[in-house]
Amino acid sequence: MTIHIEALTFNAIIGLLDFERERPQRICVDMKASYTYQKGIFIDYADIAALIQKDLKEKRYKLLEDALLELKELIFAAYPSIQTLWLKIQKPDILPECSVGLSESWSNSTLKQ
Repeated sequence: MTIHIEALTFNAIIGLLDFERERPQRICVDMKASYTYQKGIFIDYADIAALIQKDLKEKRYKLLEDALLELKELIFAAYPSIQTLWLKIQKPDILPECSVGLSESWSNSTLKQ
């Protein structure tokens, strides 16, 4: 099974620029996570969405890179049954011409080696 969270949008402080450190800006997160479903044992996507929001709002990251890597660690630790994880964090309002962001994917099997 694959969980999809698309366009999880909220305000958080993230970035290096002075104005980014002073007031929250809109952040948009997408996530895909695969796991083996067993009857009655599932991963609650609402819990993952809440975990992502809580972390990004509380930590006030300076770099998207650090946010992605720490979210990866947090999600794999909280949900060890996740086999693969893809995360994307966008800042849709930082440039007037486009939305910018970063993404990365990981496999839980490579993390255990």
